[in-house]
Amino acid sequence: MRGLSWLLVGILLVGGCAAPAPQQPEETRQTRTNQNERPLVLTTFTVLADMAQQVAGDRLRVESLIKPGAEVHGYEFTPSDLVRGQEAALILENGLGLERWGDRFYNSLPNVPRVTLTEGITPIPIQEDAYQGKPNPHAWMSPQNALVYVENIRKALTELDPAGADLYAANAEAYKAQIRALDQELRQALAALPANKRYIVTCEGAFSYLARDYDLEEVYLWPVNADQEGTPQQMTRVIDIVRRQQIPAVFCESTVNAGPQKQVARESGATFAGIFYVDSLSPPDGNAPTYLDLLRYNINTLIRGLIGRTPP
Repeated sequence: MRGLSWLLVGILLVGGCAAPAPQQPEETRQTRTNQNERPLVLTTFTVLADMAQQVAGDRLRVESLIKPGAEVHGYEFTPSDLVRGQEAALILENGLGLERWGDRFYNSLPNVPRVTLTEGITPIPIQEDAYQGKPNPHAWMSPQNALVYVENIRKALTELDPAGADLYAANAEAYKAQIRALDQELRQALAALPANKRYIVTCEGAFSYLARDYDLEEVYLWPVNADQEGTPQQMTRVIDIVRRQQIPAVFCESTVNAGPQKQVARESGATFAGIFYVDSLSPPDGNAPTYLDLLRYNINTLIRGLIGRTPP
């Protein structure tokens, strides 16, 4: 019996090895092949990836180098990031000093073309002596600037793939229309804020462009993430402003530690009213899975914190 059992096992093993593997439908295999063959457009972070995807449609592969939730300023790229970079047909970056690691990354990819999406945007200088007027890199936080980003993306994709020019132009115009509509929606919502409550108090000074667009006063703990964050001097300054102006709510961003701002809230008497999304989108099931969702969520969170209700 023991010998017969081993014989049966041997037959089954041989039969299993000889059996043909299940065949995938031709359409499925062809779709996967076509997806892999599409040129890869690599962006430095998730916000740019979403913008580029809106313009590229299904014609190109668009991926973000940095995953959702990661901090972009001081990102440490990995060997696998360099492999992805070598596979890219094009890299889209923000510029204005946002990607501090960029030169080291790009120097390892000398043959991959790169386009800076803030080209043509007038930067707002950082109002800190230590920065000597360096540009605030968060230009995408302005819907008006976003229109420039989209046009630069269209031009870059058209140069990469001239045969797709008509598609990219149509997608870009449709996306611009959505951005303009959201801009008007946000203006109308922010009109509900009285003059003495038009403050946006955050951890990072990432809202200069948005504050300019919507007539808000910006207050922040630190100018740029990855520098000194939450020092006693920074916190004391913001606490004094919040108390003096009787600002009812303060906020922080999703990619940094909110602890210092929560302490500001406790010592100033303000409410810590939530987080904003700036340097990263949320995962697909989160509050800000797209750029347009990011802007809408931030403004709704701001208004709810300042006047205690969500705009209609």
